[in-house]
Amino acid sequence: MKVILGVSNRHVHLKEQDYKTLFGDEPINKVKDLRQPGQFATDKFVTIKNGEKEIKNVRVLGPLRNYTQVEISKTDAYTLKLNPPIRTSGDLKDSSPITVIGPKGSINLKEGCILANRHLHISEEEVKKYGLEGVVKVKVKVDGEKGGVLNNIYLKIQEPSLLEMHIDTDEGNAFGLKTGDELEIIEFERRD
Repeated sequence: MKVILGVSNRHVHLKEQDYKTLFGDEPINKVKDLRQPGQFATDKFVTIKNGEKEIKNVRVLGPLRNYTQVEISKTDAYTLKLNPPIRTSGDLKDSSPITVIGPKGSINLKEGCILANRHLHISEEEVKKYGLEGVVKVKVKVDGEKGGVLNNIYLKIQEPSLLEMHIDTDEGNAFGLKTGDELEIIEFERRD
């Protein structure tokens, strides 16, 4: 089974109250659609900071959510002197604290910074179509000079959804991969 890859750079998801703190009454404007239905890159950028360490020009993704979350790579974590857990989006309990700075204000998150786990966006219809009922994660084969196998890719079943696997920039660089590459699922792990 083949899947299309999306390589995710560092980014921020914001809830409405935090968006207003950072950007005031500025509208959230779409720059381009992402592959996942309803998801888009905005024209808004923030600085993320831990103590004296910071990374500027981190893109805000839309639409607004019911939680605020900062997703970074392990390399970013080294830069910021953080050790965030590997988590599924929205699983923020006991994640790393971080400060987010916008043009109108800042927010200090007690938790909210994660390394996103490898995941495969898939709809219920696609789960049935490909016989993946009961599957929780898959392995994917990577061809090429830096080929190998990516383990522990969790299924993210949601509606609406388009079949697409997500990894971060560190993983993409390690395997010589880029957004749009096609990979092959070689093994499934089902619930016990």
